[in-house]
Amino acid sequence: MKSKLLKRLLIALGALLLIVAAILLTGWLQAGRKQERRIDVRAEAIALPTEAAALERGRYLFSSRGCAECHGADGAGRKVIDGGGMLVIAPHIGPGPGAVTANYRVEDWVRAIRHGVKPDGRPLLIMPSEDYNRLTDADVGALVAYAKQLPAMSHGETALIRFPPPVRVLYGLGLIQDAAAKIDHSLPPAAPVPEGPTAEHGRYVAQMCMGCHGPGYSGGKIPGGPPDWPAAANLTPGSDSVMMERYASVDAFMAMMKSGRRPSGEAIPVMPFPSLSQLNEVDLRGLHAFLKTLPAKDAGNR
Repeated sequence: MKSKLLKRLLIALGALLLIVAAILLTGWLQAGRKQERRIDVRAEAIALPTEAAALERGRYLFSSRGCAECHGADGAGRKVIDGGGMLVIAPHIGPGPGAVTANYRVEDWVRAIRHGVKPDGRPLLIMPSEDYNRLTDADVGALVAYAKQLPAMSHGETALIRFPPPVRVLYGLGLIQDAAAKIDHSLPPAAPVPEGPTAEHGRYVAQMCMGCHGPGYSGGKIPGGPPDWPAAANLTPGSDSVMMERYASVDAFMAMMKSGRRPSGEAIPVMPFPSLSQLNEVDLRGLHAFLKTLPAKDAGNR
């Protein structure tokens, strides 16, 4: 009797292990297929400005929206993540030999920035295009024009991405998505909104927060991030959130964004403060005004 029961248990355990192995293998193989899939996205060429004010706008966006933090202030690329079994090196995107953008047409820049898609139709990994999809034509044009006039570099980084096995499997199974899978590619470019310390302008600025905090700004575990990264904070006034209670005043909010520290002096981990600290007062005041309008959500609902 006992031997029969043990035999059944071993068979059940073996079957379970086979199922788990099949799921893991499916995720692993499917990840490779997803990385090589072709996405048909039509991107229109836009005008690239040459006037000083527009190039200054491009410089501001490059430094405050995460471009410099990943690709370097000179556009030569840099190591972005190296830990938790994950390695990410962002490529050279400025002028010079070996740049991934060396043969980009204007529409290729637009496709990469707005849609997270390479010129050959494959998805860009790690690139947070969901944060940039709703940038106006003027801002995308200014950003590209600025990047194209950076000083030429004779040597730059080549893109390299190594996922730890669990992340690769989750990506293959669709539990982690690349930006191209998240974006509604049919949306037209965003219409410009007046700049000012308003919730309307803040909504435009807050697009840069969606990659980590989610489209609903309720935070949670950051998809595709290293396993040791903490969950992104809930930016809504949910019952489990202290974000807007702690930073109810715009002055406290701006001090945190500029310093990377809580009112207690404690450093805030993971947040991209090299970029966020570059936001100007108008953008910060608008962002704070917008966050105060968010409806309450439970943390982690993205």
